Amino acid sequence: MATQTSDLLAAAAAPTAAVVRGIADDQLDLPTPCQDYSVRDLLNHLFQVVVNFQDLASKRPVEWADKPDFLADGWRDRFEAETGRLVTAWADPASLEGVSPGMGMPQSTVGGMALLDLVVHGWDLAVATGQPYAPAPEATAALHELAEQLGPTARKMGVFGEPVPTDGTVPELHRLLGVTGRDPAWSTAR
Repeated sequence: MATQTSDLLAAAAAPTAAVVRGIADDQLDLPTPCQDYSVRDLLNHLFQVVVNFQDLASKRPVEWADKPDFLADGWRDRFEAETGRLVTAWADPASLEGVSPGMGMPQSTVGGMALLDLVVHGWDLAVATGQPYAPAPEATAALHELAEQLGPTARKMGVFGEPVPTDGTVPELHRLLGVTGRDPAWSTAR
């Protein structure tokens, strides 16, 4: 069984897992477009998102305050396995029903948040480590409305930066990055 959310997560997981697999150990201390996050920090955050959103699909409580270090031996393989579990968790139609008890949002929005993190942080990690990144177009297209909807609250919480203006001639990914406060032209040389 599958849902639209699990299909989009599967499409987004593959290019992001490829970027994670391509990160060299000597790149873990590099800066990322996420201010105050090194590659290591962002990898740990994305790992935590992937693991916690598996529980959120089942409406189980999660702990965000704990900051485990997921980068032990075999972390690249584990990341790919965990993204597979994330897709499976959101493939159950019940995962999209009702309101998240822990987040107080519709479950469909919560699933979209996992998708947003996979796509945007996939780009963050790719650009920080000099890798190509081509997210699934269907995943990127599905996120514009959600990013706009979450934007005001996400900016108040410091999750998104102020929007970076983009025009209609840039790729969809760049417009999405702009909504989240990322400069699509970001590079480690800045």
